Amino acid sequence: MQREFPEVPLVGVGAVIIEGPIEDSRVLLVKRAHPPLQAQWSIPGGVLEVGELVREGAIREAREETGLIVEPADLLGVYDRVLRNPDQRVQYHYVLIDFLCRRVGGDLQAADDAAEVRWFTREELPELNLAEDAQDVIHKGFAKLSR
Repeated sequence: MQREFPEVPLVGVGAVIIEGPIEDSRVLLVKRAHPPLQAQWSIPGGVLEVGELVREGAIREAREETGLIVEPADLLGVYDRVLRNPDQRVQYHYVLIDFLCRRVGGDLQAADDAAEVRWFTREELPELNLAEDAQDVIHKGFAKLSR
């Protein structure tokens, strides 16, 4: 599978893991170890494997990157992420499918494509300069839990 300068869009799955009481809830983010978004904070996730269902992919990616076992609940959104190089050629093209997830086990640790993993409050998010789609889906996750 060619991630950089792909011939077709790749399907990515994400796990928006939020926990804690509503007024003090936190979201788990990973600092990416590799491009795209290297050294930037993002929600745990990655490319769906052949034969894998999207919810299974979210569970696998969360475990691989954070050490946590999660249970996907609601679909929060489907996003396009198209990143172009300086010549405007498509360098990365992902269709991202993000789920609100609940932690059911595991021990928190950065692994696989994550250089670091950390919980963030809503108030801390603006300073992270998250991708627009990541900001949107995290806010949807907080809103869903508030209901």
